[in-house]
Amino acid sequence: MRSNCAPAEMCDFTVIGIDDNGGSVGMHLSRTDNLLAGHSVFSGGKRHYGLVKEYLPPCHRWIDITIPLDDVFRQYEEAASPIVVFASGDPLFFGFATTIRKRMPHASIKVYPVFNSLQTLAHRLVMRYDDMTTVSLTGRPWKEFDRALIERKGKIGLLTDRVHTPAAIAARALHYGFCNYRMHIGEALGGENEDVATISLQEAAQGEYAFPNCVILERMDGRGCYREEHNRIMGIPHSSFSLLDGRVNMITKMPIRLLSLAMLGLYEKRTLWDIGFCTGSVSIEAKMQFPHLDVEAFEIREQCSTIMEENCRRMGVPGIEWHICDFTSLDLEGKISQGELHTPDAVFIGGHGGKLCRIMEMLSKVMGPGGTVVFNSVKDPGEFEQAAVAYGFSEAEKSTITVDDYNSITCCKVTKQL
Repeated sequence: MRSNCAPAEMCDFTVIGIDDNGGSVGMHLSRTDNLLAGHSVFSGGKRHYGLVKEYLPPCHRWIDITIPLDDVFRQYEEAASPIVVFASGDPLFFGFATTIRKRMPHASIKVYPVFNSLQTLAHRLVMRYDDMTTVSLTGRPWKEFDRALIERKGKIGLLTDRVHTPAAIAARALHYGFCNYRMHIGEALGGENEDVATISLQEAAQGEYAFPNCVILERMDGRGCYREEHNRIMGIPHSSFSLLDGRVNMITKMPIRLLSLAMLGLYEKRTLWDIGFCTGSVSIEAKMQFPHLDVEAFEIREQCSTIMEENCRRMGVPGIEWHICDFTSLDLEGKISQGELHTPDAVFIGGHGGKLCRIMEMLSKVMGPGGTVVFNSVKDPGEFEQAAVAYGFSEAEKSTITVDDYNSITCCKVTKQL
C-alpha cells in the first residue's frame, strides 16, 4: 500500500518497545519525557493495550494492529496526527518499526526500545549471544530456519508463533537428524508467569508451551546422536544416496554434479528448478552448498518421492519442495502468478522423457534475461543446443567429463537472452 500521508509532519511515529512486565512498562514509559500526555492517538496489539491502558490520557484513540495491515495504515493516514505505537521488545528487531519504514519510507520515526525476547532469554541463561544466528518464524515459512540447520549453526535464536511452536521446531530438527541440539525455551518473559527451561529436542517435541515464547537452539558438539553423513562437505559421494531400484546409473555422479552446479552460478541465483530429479542428488547438493536458494524439483516417477524424502533426511537437508508430475503438462505461468512456484533463474535438466524441445519452450516463457539452464548429455547434445537457440537462449558452453568407467558426460550451459 502506498501512503498518501502528507505533509511530512503528519507521518510522525514514536514507537515504544515494552515487555510483559506491567511494573517495568510503567518505569520505561516514565523515561519517555511525558510523550504519552502529549499525544491522543495510540496503537498496538490487544495485549499491549492491556499493559499500557492505565498510562494513557483519558481521551485517546486506540488503533489495533491486526491483519490485514492495509486497514491499519489507512487508519494511520486518516488520523492526521502524530501516533505512538507500542511494540514488543526492540521494534527494529523483526519489529513493527521496520514495517512502518517499509510502508511509509518518508515517515518520521523515533524508537524507544527495550530488550528483545531473545536477548532477555539469553540474559536469563547468562549466555553470550553475539555469536547467535537469529531467525523469525513469526508469520514466516521455515526457510531461514532450514538454512541455519543446513549451515550447522552453533546457536540459533528463534522467534515463534502459534504454528511454528517450540514443539514444531524440535520435531522438524529431529526429522532431519539434527538431534545434537538442546533447546532453551522462554515463556511469557518479563510477565508474572515467566518460565525458562532447558530440555532435549525429544522432550521439546512432546511439550505444550505458553504463548508468547521464544527459543534458542544450542548445538552440543560431541554429545547426543550425530550422523557422519551430516558433515557438511563439498561433493556428496554418490554412494551415500539411496538409489532408484539400486541403479547406480540413475544418479548424477559427484564430479559431474559439482561441475553442473558451478556452471549454473548459484551464488547469485535465487531459485533453482531441478527437472527430472530422480534420487534428488542435484537438488540436495545445491541446497547444501547454497542454502539461500529456493529449490523446486520435478519428477514423473512416484517412487522418487520416497527416495527424495529419504535422501533429504539422510543428508540433513530440509527445505526442498518437490512435485510428482509430468512437467510438460504444468501451467507454469499460472502456478507462478498464484505463488505456487517461484520464478526460476537457474534450471538443471536431469531428465526429459524425450520432450526436451517442449521443456525449453516452456522455460523460455518464464525465465528472465540472464537465467541459466544446464543440461547433461550422454549422447550428442545437438538437440539441446538447437532448442536453446530456437527459444531465445545463447549458444551452449560445453565441458566433457568422464568418471571412472562410466560413459563420458557433456555438460551444456545456456543463458536466456533479452
